[in-house]
Amino acid sequence: MDLSSISPILLVASIMVSATPILFAAIGELVVEKAGVLNLGVEGMMITGAVVGFAVGVNTDSPLVGFVAAAGAGAALSFVFALLTQYLLSNQVATGLGLTLAGLGLSALIGKPYEGVKSPTLPKLDLGPLSDIPALGTMFFRHDIMVYVAVLMVILVWAFLKFTRGGLILRAVGESHDSAHALGYKVVRVRMIAILFGGACAGLGGAYLSLVRVPQWTEGMTAGAGWIALAIVVFASWRPWRILIGAYLFGGVTVLQLNLQAAGAKVPVALLSASPYLITILVLVIISARGAHGAPASLGRSFHASS
Repeated sequence: MDLSSISPILLVASIMVSATPILFAAIGELVVEKAGVLNLGVEGMMITGAVVGFAVGVNTDSPLVGFVAAAGAGAALSFVFALLTQYLLSNQVATGLGLTLAGLGLSALIGKPYEGVKSPTLPKLDLGPLSDIPALGTMFFRHDIMVYVAVLMVILVWAFLKFTRGGLILRAVGESHDSAHALGYKVVRVRMIAILFGGACAGLGGAYLSLVRVPQWTEGMTAGAGWIALAIVVFASWRPWRILIGAYLFGGVTVLQLNLQAAGAKVPVALLSASPYLITILVLVIISARGAHGAPASLGRSFHASS
């Protein structure tokens, strides 16, 4: 095994790219869960965003338009989930799983004509002197705009939840929907908006996979990224800044195992490929054993005004 072939600078730069789709999906799901809703359909919304964003990006020759379409597709799919769980009071776990299955099937249908097609991709930003800094420039300041939008999204969500009245209301709904309702807040409306936001973020994450990271359409290309995003929310104990850490840790493990394969590591390829998921499970087991959670008290509980 030749570890000298692994460049630490390029490794960090690759981690930034690898973590971005999961970062989008995880920060969106955090907002949904902060509102007291458990949406297990992240994988379905991501894959739908991936195929819609790719199709629109190819047909318009504009990846940015593709990202907008992907956000809309993810939000549209999440709207179905919102109607079923918030108005028809269906089980959130079962509905979320159904949403994932629907998204996977729908994406396979839409994406069939686009297999083997290359998409336009986002250019790298020119950040002037920052991009020219030795080593640091390559690692942090030579990426496409969506890498920085994902980080900005984390900062904005953190500020929204911590400093704004809207964030306080959303957290109140997630902690005790009955108390929030008694104070006159529209619980269902707050949750609907949170669900739509989470769907749009998942769609952006999926589009990043098909328009930037690959960039081409392959059936099932999310490969469990939505489930990892769900796990990262738990890993982060529902705190936005920890979402950032979790996404980059998972991105790091993913990129590292690919580099180890390329370097000829004497470890079975299947084990290396599975390592990001195994490590995620291990981290969740450790967190559960410690008993440190911080989940919103009303998470997963249906709300009805007459209850």
